[in-house]
Amino acid sequence: MIFHKMLKFTTNQLSCTALPQVNNVRGIKNFKPPILYDHIQIPERPKLHYIDRVPNYSNSQLRPPKMHKMLGLMRGPETVHNKLIHKQYGIQATGGGRMRFIHFEVIRMGLLRKLDWSRMFAIWRIDSPWQAVTKKGQGQRMGGGKGSIDHYVTPIRTGRIIIEIAGHCEYLEVKDILSKISAKLPFKAKAVSQEILELDSAKEQWQIENNQNKYTLEYLIKNNMDDLQRKVKKIDHRFFGKYV
Repeated sequence: MIFHKMLKFTTNQLSCTALPQVNNVRGIKNFKPPILYDHIQIPERPKLHYIDRVPNYSNSQLRPPKMHKMLGLMRGPETVHNKLIHKQYGIQATGGGRMRFIHFEVIRMGLLRKLDWSRMFAIWRIDSPWQAVTKKGQGQRMGGGKGSIDHYVTPIRTGRIIIEIAGHCEYLEVKDILSKISAKLPFKAKAVSQEILELDSAKEQWQIENNQNKYTLEYLIKNNMDDLQRKVKKIDHRFFGKYV
């Protein structure tokens, strides 16, 4: 008798609770059409080629030249190699810096193990290390001229495309791979697609056209307000605080 009352109570409680209503009526579903890759041709060698640690000179008797720091090669925006050739995906630098040989290997080995090379390919968009960086041995006294060459680097500007990936693939397939690689680089970088680049460009243009505050840093420096032309750095006279 007690069991019968408990069963009756539970059935009444379940009937009072609001259960989700399922609509079994059929409807028209609008799915996006599949992406066509007919215009993309996979090259014979789809993988990234090996990058030399030291630049090769045609004249074997030539002594490798020592170079200045040339910090201007890392400052400012990249105005040439800032677009995707194949209009698909890649890694873009969002800050300036230098890439050593180990960073090239991080990118190459990271893609070598992750991508499906039967339907994808990758290309380098930067030069191999060419700028010589000198260093003196530990414990040496000051003087004695410039130190010997320690390693070679490739200077990178903001907006430079580091690598590019294309083929029969979507952005979600390669986004995590490119994001993990970009986090290991010695400067800020991000994974991009053609749509992201177009959206960033349109957003930047919209901010310039709809800016209601006319007292920007460019306006302040050009009009020498508060004697800023004497106080700011030389690079800020060109880029107005946008690039470090």
